[in-house]
Amino acid sequence: MGLIGVDTLDDIQEKVEKGERLSFEDGVRLLKSNDLLKLGQMADLVRRRKNGDKVYFIVNTHLNYTNVCYLDCKLCAFGLKPNNPRAYTLSLEQIEEKCKEMAKHPFTELHIVGGVNAKLPFSYYEEMIRIAKKHNPHIHVQAFTAVEIDYLARVSKMSVEEVILRLREAGLGSILGGGAEIFDPEIRKIISGHKTNADRWFEIHEITHRLGMKSNASILYGHIEKPEHVIDHFIRLRELQDKTGGFQAFFPFAFHPDNTKLAEEYNLHGKQTTGIYDLKILAVARLMLDNFPHIRAFWMMIGLKLAQVSLQFGVDDLDGTVMEEQIVHAAGAKTRQMTPKQDFIHMIKEAGRIPVERDTLYNEIKVY
Repeated sequence: MGLIGVDTLDDIQEKVEKGERLSFEDGVRLLKSNDLLKLGQMADLVRRRKNGDKVYFIVNTHLNYTNVCYLDCKLCAFGLKPNNPRAYTLSLEQIEEKCKEMAKHPFTELHIVGGVNAKLPFSYYEEMIRIAKKHNPHIHVQAFTAVEIDYLARVSKMSVEEVILRLREAGLGSILGGGAEIFDPEIRKIISGHKTNADRWFEIHEITHRLGMKSNASILYGHIEKPEHVIDHFIRLRELQDKTGGFQAFFPFAFHPDNTKLAEEYNLHGKQTTGIYDLKILAVARLMLDNFPHIRAFWMMIGLKLAQVSLQFGVDDLDGTVMEEQIVHAAGAKTRQMTPKQDFIHMIKEAGRIPVERDTLYNEIKVY
């Protein structure tokens, strides 16, 4: 493995340079390596081959329609039981007011995600999308994780396909990549209890892709996972992408421990992920997910400064402006709620890259 037990990664670098697919063992070695600059160098090579010097961002906003959730996942600080004094569900009238306000801004994407609230009928979801499209006809509605879709199918006694087709008829453009957490069944059971299991998550994304719609994929890291669990997660995503080609981007969520049951049970309070681990996850994702077009750094999770540095570690997308976001902030994220477009342009240019404003489907709106 190299001198004095140090893994030089030279053999993996050779594979990367030749464009060969990396194995599970390669991935584990990469994630365990302390040679951060070598990881960055390799990931940057792959990024450049795929996307040149373009770095994407989007002018978007979030709508978190309810924080009522019966799932009770230990990893989450957002979802609350209905009797909690902080629990809320927006009425369709309130959603209409928000959508009218959104129409005053140049958003091209509305990102809708919420808790799993058993009180809401299927018509609520259809109407919410219709309202969004009524006030912003050109906005792309990217809404609901596979977990929400799974729940909608169960509660409405419809197939997943029917649910997606009806939501698409209402104006849904694509689905979200959240709810993936960690696919390993043992870890998943601990951190997210009776949330939609990994097989069902994959089934829902596969159906979405088969219906001609796109989605993204994610991971939640920085809690009780080991390198093997992360690489297993990447390989499973890679396998579905081989089959469908429907994933556009991969983005990792750094676990924020504050206000979560997981932090209490596993003594994770105050144990935020480190900058090195954040960059490793992004770089190794770029190296393992060779069939994903884009790797996205979610600045709200890791901060703008590290997101800018991540552009040297395989990242080609900095996500969006985001006006209002409550899930990450409920878990103690101290990042601001919004980053103006001009800030993205400046950050990207300073990193020696070309800023590209995109829409949800990666059509280029403007190259700066």
